[in-house]
Amino acid sequence: MKLAIIGGGGARTPLLVNGLIRSDLPIREISLYDPDGPRLELMTNLARTRAGSVTLTTAATAAAAVTGADFVFISIRVDGIAARAHDEATALAPGIVGQETVGPGGFAKAMRTVPHVVAYAREVQAHAPGAWIINVTNPVGIVTQAVRTATGARIIGICDTPTELYEEVRHALDVPATESFVDYFGLNHLGWIREVYYRGEPQLHRLWEEPERLTRIYRSPLFAREFLQELRLLPTEYVYYYYRAADAYANVVRNGTSRARVIEGLNRQLFADLAAAAQDPVNVYENYIAARDAGYMQIESGSGAPREKSPWAEVTGYDRIALNTVRGIHFDSNAIIPLNVQNRGNLRILLTRTSSKCPAWSTETARCRCIQGQSLMPCGACSST
Repeated sequence: MKLAIIGGGGARTPLLVNGLIRSDLPIREISLYDPDGPRLELMTNLARTRAGSVTLTTAATAAAAVTGADFVFISIRVDGIAARAHDEATALAPGIVGQETVGPGGFAKAMRTVPHVVAYAREVQAHAPGAWIINVTNPVGIVTQAVRTATGARIIGICDTPTELYEEVRHALDVPATESFVDYFGLNHLGWIREVYYRGEPQLHRLWEEPERLTRIYRSPLFAREFLQELRLLPTEYVYYYYRAADAYANVVRNGTSRARVIEGLNRQLFADLAAAAQDPVNVYENYIAARDAGYMQIESGSGAPREKSPWAEVTGYDRIALNTVRGIHFDSNAIIPLNVQNRGNLRILLTRTSSKCPAWSTETARCRCIQGQSLMPCGACSST
C-alpha cells in the first residue's frame, strides 16, 4: 500500500505518519509533498525517526507524490498561519470572532483554499484514479463539498472533534465504547450528539437527571449545565462560537491576542529549534504538540488555565481518526466513524424539491410538508441533497 500526504511540511505530519505506520496496514511507502521545501525536509526527517521499515520519501511535485497511491491525505494551509492571523484580526475589527473554520474567518480560508485542493484532487484523478482522498484541510465541510462538486474524485472529510466528544460522553456515562452507539448529526466541527445507546437503551437522560455528569464532558468552560439541560443535545466545541458568540469575542479582545498568533509563535519556535539541531528533535516536537493542545480554545473560552489532556486522548486524536478511516476502507470492516460525506437521505430534513409536481411542497416553508414536524417519511416526489 502506498500513501501520499500533500502538505507534508505541516506541523502535524509526524503525528499522522507515526499513527499510520504503527498500525496493521500493509504500508510500503509514504510519499510527502509540500511547496515549502525547507519545512518539508524538517518534517520528513522528524517523521523518519519512527518510520521503521516503511519507506518515507519526498516528491518534487504533487503528481509524483500521488502516482500509484491508494490513499492521499490533503492537509494544507494556503499562505500559512499568517493568513489565519489576518483573517482573525479582520473579523475582530467589526466585532466578530474570526475563527478559521467557522464564521467569516472560516469562509475566507475556504475561498483561499478550495482552488488549490480542487487542483490537487484533479492530480489524484489523473495519476491515482482509484485512490481515496482523505481531506484534513479546514474548513473540512466546504472543502470536501467543493471537491465533490468540481471533480469526480473519491473524497472523505475527517476531523477528530466528534470522536473526542464521543469519548468524553461515554466516560461521563460510564459506558464502554464497544457496547455503545452514538447518534450524531451535523458536520465535523458543527454537530450535536442527540442520543447515546448502550446495549440498545438510550442514556442521555441520565445526564439531564444527574447534571454533575455534564461537568465531566467539556474540558473548557463552554456551555452552562442549565443550557445543556434545556437544549437536550450535546454540541461539539465549535458550536460555542454561535451559541456564545459575544462571549467568545469579548474573551479574545480581553486577552489581547488570537489563537493564530499563539500558534504562529509556537511554529516559529518549533522550526527554529529543529533547524538548529541542538536538542533531541523528538522531544522538541512532543513539547510543541503538548503546548499547542494545552492552549486549544483557552483564549476564546476565557479559561484561566491550560486545557488538561484527556486520559483517553490516544484513542481520539487526529492521527487516530485518520488511521481508523483508512483501516475501515482497506479492510472493509464496517466500522462506524463520523465523516463528512454526502447526505444521501440520512437527514430527511435536508430533502429538497426536485420536481415542480411534488404534491407536498410548501412554498411558505420551502420544504416538503412530509418532513415538517417530527415525521421523517419522504413523500416519494423529493430526493435528498
